[in-house]
Amino acid sequence: MSDLPDTEFSLIRRLFAPLSDEAHGFGLRDDVALVPPSEPGKQSCVTKDMIVAGVHFLPDDPPDLIARKLIRVNVSDLVAKGAVPDSCLLAAAFNSDRDIAWIEAFAAGLAEDLETYGMALIGGDTVRTPGPDTFSLTAFGHVGRRTIVLRSGAQAGDNLYVTGTIGDAGLGLKILRGDLGTVALGIRTRLEERYRLPQPRAEFGRALSNFATAALDVSDGLVADASHMAEASGLAARIEFDRVPLSSSATRLVKKDKALHLSLLGAGDDYEILFAAPASASDAIAAASGQADTPLTRIGQLVSGTPGDVTVLDTDGAALDLPTPGYRHF
Repeated sequence: MSDLPDTEFSLIRRLFAPLSDEAHGFGLRDDVALVPPSEPGKQSCVTKDMIVAGVHFLPDDPPDLIARKLIRVNVSDLVAKGAVPDSCLLAAAFNSDRDIAWIEAFAAGLAEDLETYGMALIGGDTVRTPGPDTFSLTAFGHVGRRTIVLRSGAQAGDNLYVTGTIGDAGLGLKILRGDLGTVALGIRTRLEERYRLPQPRAEFGRALSNFATAALDVSDGLVADASHMAEASGLAARIEFDRVPLSSSATRLVKKDKALHLSLLGAGDDYEILFAAPASASDAIAAASGQADTPLTRIGQLVSGTPGDVTVLDTDGAALDLPTPGYRHF
């Protein structure tokens, strides 16, 4: 263990106070903060996500990437509601073996993505722990004069869409754990990066409320999160297996392994946006996709049925058995 030359408060002053502001965070000198007010007629929202070493990231992952992942998993929740991030609270429990250089690198990564997403750090808490590194962010956002897109607004007959591709992060984690053996360097690098550094669809999220009836980000796994949406909306969902988009890297790994391919529908950490919209919104969806330079795929439909049931269909319309629908903590 390396002794820290800083006290808790000098560490906060030196590394984290520069990420704050005076108007709302008071330079992290107080026990409270002012949440940036929304303008008259605007809505604000808040989310909170935690990441833990050995659960959401590997203990030997670079500290700057861990901090950036923390920011991005929370940003992903906000943008999947149609919100724009603006501020956050950080709770950081650093393992006792982390030296000052490690914490400095963590703070540098935090600073980079706070700037990227236009956020200010307005408070939090910093402690040492003999257990695994544990970080939690409470993130605030606003949605302008439109309404927040909840999970619960989908209607029977709505189409189901997903941004980007599915399964890269899950494959990246398998590679990092050595579960897939030798993988070509180019493929390995791409997939590991997708696991370590999510890419929230912030620009596309701004348009969601123009057409989406329900939305959420894909964090637990495509099928699991489709089930969350369907249950909240009182519906069932059907997903067409062959329409679920894969990256070229993922395609190369699963083309001869059907079981691995199926498992990607339950892999977590994609942080793409899954949303429902009526068929009449197809033109608006295409326009938003082009404007945000965000690829989209229609993968299925919401239907009447047992709330939360998700059926994955092959090309012949037969139901497929999945190894797991998604990640569960309990």
